[in-house]
Amino acid sequence: MLEKLVNGFESHLFRNRKWVIISFIFITFFLGYQASQLKMDAAFSKNIPLNHSYMQTYTKHQKDFGGANSIMVAVEDTSGNIFNPVFFDALKNVHDQLFFIPGVERSQVKSLFSPSTRFTEVVEDGFAGGPVIPADFRNDDYGLKIVRDNIEKAGIVGRLIGNDYTSAMVSAQLMEFDPQTGEPIDTIAFANQLEQELRGKFENDQIKIHIIGFAKMAGDVAEGAKGVLLFFLIAIAITAVMVYLFSKSIMLTVLPLMCSLIAVFWQLGLLTVVGFGLDPMSILVPFLVFAIGVSHGVQMINAVRRRVLDGQTTKAAAASAFRSLLVPGGVALLSDTVGFLTLLAIDIGIIRELAISASLGVAVIILTNLILLPLVISYFELPNKQDNPEKRQKIENIWRGLSKFATPKYAVVVLISTVILYAVGFQQASKMKIGDLQGGAPALHQDSRYNLDTFFIT
Repeated sequence: MLEKLVNGFESHLFRNRKWVIISFIFITFFLGYQASQLKMDAAFSKNIPLNHSYMQTYTKHQKDFGGANSIMVAVEDTSGNIFNPVFFDALKNVHDQLFFIPGVERSQVKSLFSPSTRFTEVVEDGFAGGPVIPADFRNDDYGLKIVRDNIEKAGIVGRLIGNDYTSAMVSAQLMEFDPQTGEPIDTIAFANQLEQELRGKFENDQIKIHIIGFAKMAGDVAEGAKGVLLFFLIAIAITAVMVYLFSKSIMLTVLPLMCSLIAVFWQLGLLTVVGFGLDPMSILVPFLVFAIGVSHGVQMINAVRRRVLDGQTTKAAAASAFRSLLVPGGVALLSDTVGFLTLLAIDIGIIRELAISASLGVAVIILTNLILLPLVISYFELPNKQDNPEKRQKIENIWRGLSKFATPKYAVVVLISTVILYAVGFQQASKMKIGDLQGGAPALHQDSRYNLDTFFIT
């Protein structure tokens, strides 16, 4: 029954192969355009299990107490003492600039210049207090002395002021949605604004700006992810060399790579169609899709080539290879898709988006590499040329040597080695550490600006 369905499907496809290929071309142009509209999406809420009882409590009181998506900006005076007019001008400018950046919850901006930063002291008549920086503050030696006394009375050293009095903190909360548009805050754009509006404007030889927080980390990861394109091109070049060494044909090298790239475009385009962005943490998923596509593409061209060497025409060989690989290849790819979809059981947004992104990519490989590829190959003429007998004999000798491990004599050695390796692996697995092993953001190098800022602030 299954064989009859496959044969009927193959007959229909190859009878209308021109129109099928044209349909693929139109779909590729459409999804390619959609892929060009894909945006980086690094929302804070995607990184936490929102349905957990702790998180439900957090979201319930988020408006009253502020969220966890905070930004911390440390303003450092490299001269070693913050009590000078230059530093306080810079601190005031950073506070004001951060206050007016779109997406900041203005009621939650806190620094020495916040009215809510107050001190309390015991006096002869009871208690007295006021803002740490008074309303009539003058940025001179007298005014700075008053501020220093107020800082010590407020007990904010170690929180808003560095223990060594070389830096001061400005903190803020990032809103989840833009109050004007109602759209989620663009975390990547916000991180760029922090870089331009704070560090770019106010950092100089005396004043250093250190910025940490989820939004800034996501922005730095996204900035670094731009370099992934270069690595992707390098991966394509290396893959092309490997496929060519296997196929000995430029055409048989280009076709599987082309169909695998089409699968990547389809995957990225479909993400836009279903309303998703590409999280910086999922930037390697297209690599995975490309690698799986090339793997199945090489199987297809190898099957076609073998049938051509047996005397079939290219079209007949492509049709025969299609019939033989559609079911096993399709089942393999569907099982991969189901495997990725099981990640949907994890109640964290970024993991679920990863599951959807990867499963879409693997699923479209069924169309691009198991259907489109043999149809395209059928329009080309493959040479019916046998490999050099001497070279073929050498390759057969290698495989014949490796096949000895499947005989009882050598299989015992393999099984004993497997047991030993399993025991060692099981013992070492108990030492596996879960979580981050180093400070800072693990997605960034330890010497990255963000992690250096983290080490300074913490």
